[in-house]
Amino acid sequence: MEQAQASVSTALPPPGASLIPGTPLVEMRDICIAFGGIHAVDHVNVDLMPGEVVGLLGHNGAGKSTLIKILAGAYKADSGEIRINGEAAGITNPRDAKRYGIETIYQTLALADNVDAAANLFLGREIRTAWGTLDDVAMEAATRGVMGRLNPNFRKFKEPVRGLSGGQRQSVAIARAIHFNAKILIMDEPTAALGPQETAQVAELIKQLKAEGIGIFLISHDIHDVFDLADRVSVMKNGKLVGTARTTDVTQDEVLGMIILGKVPPGALAGPGGMQ
Repeated sequence: MEQAQASVSTALPPPGASLIPGTPLVEMRDICIAFGGIHAVDHVNVDLMPGEVVGLLGHNGAGKSTLIKILAGAYKADSGEIRINGEAAGITNPRDAKRYGIETIYQTLALADNVDAAANLFLGREIRTAWGTLDDVAMEAATRGVMGRLNPNFRKFKEPVRGLSGGQRQSVAIARAIHFNAKILIMDEPTAALGPQETAQVAELIKQLKAEGIGIFLISHDIHDVFDLADRVSVMKNGKLVGTARTTDVTQDEVLGMIILGKVPPGALAGPGGMQ
């Protein structure tokens, strides 16, 4: 058994390499950040291809949210490099991230409950008429266009978003991101607190985004959702990358072993924090 595992491991790319060919949408290389001497992210490498979902897994405190906040511009890495479409990217704040087509959809969604979908879509980026007033007609038309492409069954354009279901609220948050030309989406627990029907609706939205070539980092504690939606998983533990694997090459139990024990199965590419 040990010999078989060794032969599989030697066939994998070296540390820092990608499991798949081509130029990634995102490459995060040797990323480090520490808070008060604690290494929250310690020499981590992850990447993301166009039209791909990469699940980021790990216990609370594993470092996955901190890593992704560096990509979103909420934190500045102490060291390491971010490349977007093969080019070095300077991301020091959320405005930089948006300039590179990176949008983040947090679990709380950050929607204004008292206004409708169009007002949320253009919140802070409102369309105005030649007289400087809000162009409600243009904003609603644009909202209907993007929602028609993303979720054709959406009908509640005039209703404050507080009256929408969880799945419909996710639709509005995703529509806001892609309307402004997002190419890279960070989704933080998108199905948390949703029922089965709404979870299925969000899954369909994610599949639609994949078909349009958008790359998605999916942060989730639900390993079943991740296996349903993700092409690859990257597991972190104690700030380090345990390893990365295609979901077709590992079992859920093997990924649980990566999360809990830091043990890298034969079908995964080990990071500097994983145990063979």
